[in-house]
Amino acid sequence: MTAQDRTSGRVSVLPLTPSRWPHLVELFEHQGPRGGSRNAPAYGCWCMYWRDRSLEHGEPKKRALEKLVRARRETGLLAYDGGEPVGWVSIAPREEYPVLLQSPQYRPRDDEEDVWAIVCFVVDTEARGRGVSGALLEAAVEHACRRGATSVEAYAHNTKRDDYMGGVELYRAHGFDVVRAANKRTIVSRRCPPTSGEPQRITRTTFSC
Repeated sequence: MTAQDRTSGRVSVLPLTPSRWPHLVELFEHQGPRGGSRNAPAYGCWCMYWRDRSLEHGEPKKRALEKLVRARRETGLLAYDGGEPVGWVSIAPREEYPVLLQSPQYRPRDDEEDVWAIVCFVVDTEARGRGVSGALLEAAVEHACRRGATSVEAYAHNTKRDDYMGGVELYRAHGFDVVRAANKRTIVSRRCPPTSGEPQRITRTTFSC
């Protein structure tokens, strides 16, 4: 199926669940025209970089992430276009990323509770430039807020728009405020609106691109 066939003009975003694990594997392991993964470095990292630095690249990290998914821990959301997985965002409560909490640059300087963090975007090379990152970002904030977050934090690159953590322009366009500078990155945050009652589970978010 070609990229044109996959594009419906609408991107659906859903939480990663055990039943959707094969879709994440498909996205991360897509073969490039010369072999290898066309969506590297996702294939080797498996979004475990900020969770556990002791794991070796590749299969050990893949198994570790799958274990978290099978345990129904918060790991992230998948974007679909025409039923095909085309993007991923890694978002979870900040405490799920112990390496982040210990980072001299990015560790929290506040005592706010229930902060969620975005640490990675992956967009299929054939789906880039179609608003997938923006759809993932909006859905990630909605998901976190519905699950009880007070705010969502991210670590935007100052100059690289295609950085794996997202560029600062992306976050500005989606209502994030600057918290502080962090070397080549800027820590940004978007507060969740006040809510009442129990957190809700997001089922599907659909965006027009």
